[in-house]
Amino acid sequence: MTLKAISPQEAQQLIARGATLVDIRSEDEHARAHIAGSRNMPLSRLETVQGSPAVIWHCKSGMRTGANAAALADTSACEAYLLDGGLDGWRAAGLPVIEDARAPMEIMRQVQIAAGTLVLAGVVLAMLVSPGFLALSAFVGGGLVFAGATGWCGMARLLTLMPWNRSRG
Repeated sequence: MTLKAISPQEAQQLIARGATLVDIRSEDEHARAHIAGSRNMPLSRLETVQGSPAVIWHCKSGMRTGANAAALADTSACEAYLLDGGLDGWRAAGLPVIEDARAPMEIMRQVQIAAGTLVLAGVVLAMLVSPGFLALSAFVGGGLVFAGATGWCGMARLLTLMPWNRSRG
């Protein structure tokens, strides 16, 4: 089933009439920036949305909701829509977004930065010091392939243990 994409303004009108806005991004993404009143329900923990005249699903850009529209439709016990452009579209429409710059950067962005830095360091060190440093780049590349194939990322697990990612409460 394909869900209809609605504009941020249409979503705002539906919310005013009691629709539920659901953010399917991860908890860390939601903590960093979200639409006031949105309910956080990461894709990995979808459950049926009940007791609402309509549900509006959103992510950051609209790509995740679009790619998972069938699963989102299946968990909607009422009329269901996708927020066109996601959080970015909401922000571009000039609508308010709650942001917490103190919240840690999203784990997957941290993984991308760390992996990219390690691969780049391995290549540079291999060129300047010893070809053996290519093993560092190969190790990180293998880890990324493993994470993509299995859904388990050791680097993400390690990064969640870092002091800047620990709960402040």
